[in-house]
Amino acid sequence: MALVRTLCGLALAFAACTATAQDAPKAPPELDVLKKLVGDWDATMKFGGMESKGKVTYKMEVGGMWLVSNLESDLFGQKFHGKGLDSYDTGKKKYTSVWIDSMSGSPMTMEGTFDKEKKTMTLAGEGPGMDGKPTKFRSVSQMPDNDTINFSMYMGDGKEPSFTVVYKRRK
Repeated sequence: MALVRTLCGLALAFAACTATAQDAPKAPPELDVLKKLVGDWDATMKFGGMESKGKVTYKMEVGGMWLVSNLESDLFGQKFHGKGLDSYDTGKKKYTSVWIDSMSGSPMTMEGTFDKEKKTMTLAGEGPGMDGKPTKFRSVSQMPDNDTINFSMYMGDGKEPSFTVVYKRRK
C-alpha cells in the first residue's frame, strides 16, 4: 500500500514537472510561525495529576514545506514516541497537522488558524480516542516567546484540557 502511494506520488510529481516549466512552489509566509520552532525542546506533560518528561526535535523538511517533529518521552513508566507533520495549506488558508504515535495505528488530523496578536495556534480535528474510536480533538498552542510553548489538548466537547504540555527550548 505504501509503495503504491509512493509510486503514485512520484508519477504525479513527474507529470507536474514535465507539464510546465514553472518554478517549484515557494514556502508561504505563514510557515514562518512553524520555522521558529526548529530546534531541540524539553517537554513536561501533565495528565490526571501526574507529570511526564520528554524531548522534542523540530526540523523543516520536504523542501521546507513541512515542520517535522519527533517526540521521545517516558509516558508514565512506558516509552512513548510520536511524530508530527505540520504545514500551511494555501488552498484552505489553514494550518494542517498530522500526528502519529506509538499508542495507535490511526493518525490524528487537524487544521486551524494562528492568531498573531495572541501568539496562539488553534487546531481542531479527529483522531483515535482512549477507546480507539474516532474522537474530536482541539489543541491550543500559546507561544508567549520564542522559547516557550504552552500546549493544551481538549477531547470531545471538553471545556478543560485532557492534558497539557509545556515546551521549553534547549539552550
